[in-house]
Amino acid sequence: MIKLRSVALLASALAGTSAILSGCGTTTSPSAPTSAKAPASIGNTAVVGLPAQVSLNWFFPIMPATAYSVYNNQTDFDMYVPLISVTSQDQLDYSRSLASSITANSNGTVYTINLNSKYRWSNGTPVTSQDVVWTAKLLLYSSNTANTKLPWTNGGAGIGGIPTLIKSITANGSHQVIVTLNKSSNPAWFIRNGLGQIVPAPKSVWDIHKSMINEMNFIKSVGNSPQSSYYNVVDGPFKYDASLSKPNNQYWTFVPNKNFGGQKASIDKLVYDYFTSSTAEFSALQKGTVNVGYLPFHLYKERAKLTQDKFAAAYPFGFNYFVVNYNSAAPGHFGTLIKNPYAREALQMGVDQAAMIHSFANGLAVPTIGPVPSKPLTAYYDQSLTNPYPYSPSAGKKLLLAHGFKLVNGVMTKNGIPFTFTLEYSTGSTLITDEVQLLKQDLAAEGIDVTLEGQPFDNVISNNQSTANKWQAIFWGAGWSYEPDYFPTGGGLFATNAGSNTGGYSNSNLDSLIKTTYEPGTESQILSRMYTYQTFVAKHLPVIFMPEVENYYENANYVHGVMKNYNPVLNLNWPNSWTITH
Repeated sequence: MIKLRSVALLASALAGTSAILSGCGTTTSPSAPTSAKAPASIGNTAVVGLPAQVSLNWFFPIMPATAYSVYNNQTDFDMYVPLISVTSQDQLDYSRSLASSITANSNGTVYTINLNSKYRWSNGTPVTSQDVVWTAKLLLYSSNTANTKLPWTNGGAGIGGIPTLIKSITANGSHQVIVTLNKSSNPAWFIRNGLGQIVPAPKSVWDIHKSMINEMNFIKSVGNSPQSSYYNVVDGPFKYDASLSKPNNQYWTFVPNKNFGGQKASIDKLVYDYFTSSTAEFSALQKGTVNVGYLPFHLYKERAKLTQDKFAAAYPFGFNYFVVNYNSAAPGHFGTLIKNPYAREALQMGVDQAAMIHSFANGLAVPTIGPVPSKPLTAYYDQSLTNPYPYSPSAGKKLLLAHGFKLVNGVMTKNGIPFTFTLEYSTGSTLITDEVQLLKQDLAAEGIDVTLEGQPFDNVISNNQSTANKWQAIFWGAGWSYEPDYFPTGGGLFATNAGSNTGGYSNSNLDSLIKTTYEPGTESQILSRMYTYQTFVAKHLPVIFMPEVENYYENANYVHGVMKNYNPVLNLNWPNSWTITH
């Protein structure tokens, strides 16, 4: 399966929020705006338009795999302070973290976490080390995928060494936590990908059951019930207000937490609004009933009609690709064929990323050549990396001929097996459709025959190694989003038997390179290992890379600080830093 935080993000993107997945072209234009100013009913309220048919459905700060989405994550961060946050350059950000400092011993086995004493729960009691330890133990328990009796599983299980790397986690006084690992580890990796998953909940409120399994069952029963009294105690900048909400796919309202220890919100209310279509959301932007939203990709050419809004585009921290099935059970001997590196190289040579960007993505996209994105730029991206397989169908054809293929009825064939496969792709986006049609055309020039099969998004993401005999290649429309694995290594995606290794790729050399990125070392050693890992993936192509397209955002001119406070690495915003002027 793919990483399920990304699944929910991609599903919502298909509904219209993301340039990565939404179509190009135009539709019938919505009606003209009714007012040049915000409706009086909005006042000092930020109304955020959710993507079409996306609803908030989990409010506890440890999310099950099935609830992992950027939108649930956003409300978690609205309500709770994370143990550790990162900046838009992927550096540790203690200004937005519960931790005031984290230090590691010389071999990266013991981590001392000091908590900032300024944070209090909304009932006035301090946030303490006991809250952190209790939440961390629940996180570890819910990440034990070997326990088949778990009512739900932490969506970040297996990332950052969670849970197997943790030997112990204990409180040392009220504001210090000690985490001990069972092996030496790279602090940059473990702090981001391991400790970064801890978003503490109030122990005094939630720890009322006799066992962790009972606790998890209870959390499941109220996970989608923000009106429950258990959510009255938070330490983040906002609290859910049930009296101002209609959570059954209508709208969810949050109000400032007066006891928040960080920057207090200046807005009176934060409302997340539900829409049945992206066109309806666009119309709400025009009318001013939504003042923070997204520009549907297919309405990009209509953006000038949003005369009272500001447009912006940004890249979330991830990369795009399509998956090939390495399993020998794949239909048509495709798994056996695609295990040959030259077969994947030929496929990559048939991807005209430049044409896709120019013709289909409004020029707001970048080519993907490896597993760490070039935008947003972080220290972990190897700027010296060049594309080892630039677009060239003629070169791809020559490569196949050099490896014993011959054209038979226009299709490259070897040992009686034709290079032909079915590419299943997500419907509902003309961008995706345009991309796969161009891909089919270019691969045909190499003698590779591709059958395109459009499927609903949920059908496409259901393909995995347990159904390996039913599919050959799949394209969701976007690939990997680095949350919560902010240290962008491939353990959750490319390692043998990794939970999100949908295609079943396995390479012992890559497994070793991934493990080296977990090891302690100097800053230069850590970066060198990351760059070596990137180069290997770029050359060996566990997946076939596709362009990474920007997301489009709109907000009213009188709402300030929206894009300034957007963090592409977290793929989150900080509404408590927004201001509204009229």
